[in-house]
Amino acid sequence: MKFGCHLSIRQGYEGAAKQAFAMNAGAFQYFPKNPKSLAVKNFNRDDALRCNEFCKEKAIISAGHSPYPTSLTPQNEKKREQVIHSLLNDLEIAEACGSIGIVVHFGKQLNKTNPLESYHLIIGMLDEILHQWEGKAKVLLENNAGFPGTIGTTLEELVQVRKLCNHPEKIGFCLDTCHAFASGLWDGENWHEVLKKGMELGYFEELKLIHFNNSKYDTRSGKDRHAPIFGSGYITEAQFDQLVTTPQLANIPFILETPKEEMSHEKEIKLIQEKWGGNE
Repeated sequence: MKFGCHLSIRQGYEGAAKQAFAMNAGAFQYFPKNPKSLAVKNFNRDDALRCNEFCKEKAIISAGHSPYPTSLTPQNEKKREQVIHSLLNDLEIAEACGSIGIVVHFGKQLNKTNPLESYHLIIGMLDEILHQWEGKAKVLLENNAGFPGTIGTTLEELVQVRKLCNHPEKIGFCLDTCHAFASGLWDGENWHEVLKKGMELGYFEELKLIHFNNSKYDTRSGKDRHAPIFGSGYITEAQFDQLVTTPQLANIPFILETPKEEMSHEKEIKLIQEKWGGNE
């Protein structure tokens, strides 16, 4: 198994890859550009290609994460165009770095009386972006952390949106454990039900990445507040153990997005490897 964390590209894409290797991480995630901006980045392609080669040599898996303002449910045409150009830029950077794809949050519900409006927006955005994209890097749709029943919190939605897009082969999934717990998709006690449902839907066949996070709040809280895997969160080690030891997840990278001020990612990765192995 490959465990890793989100890393800064302050020292470049290759620098992030080397930092992951120094931490004995088998995977890492990064923002391809300024996480607060949708501006298109004229990136250092040589640096990205060196990252690609280093990761191949060291058997490290990487993934990008779209900037915070990225939305598949933009509320005006200007924002729509910005997001489209930004995501195509993110995909180009991920491709150069040899990354599996770019994580994108599912989208928000804009009209409570007509939820289909948001789904149509998401599918339209993905179609427009992926019609222009010819690379191997995928858009990785991430499940939301809202209250039970809100948009983007079920496996059925994720699978159906992918299925209805014109280019489903260019879309994969990212499962965030904190989001799943917050929304009640996974309440800590029903992993076998989640697994069974996911297998029936074909979700796990397209799952490419796991955001490995504990939760500062109890299940069905609807609150997206990450906690370290061990110690202070509401998800227990025994509950995580059911998930981590699932054979269908054996080849999927687990990426920490836990608060570093509570425990360094290097220490947390070491503790995780001591408990569950990986990165051998």
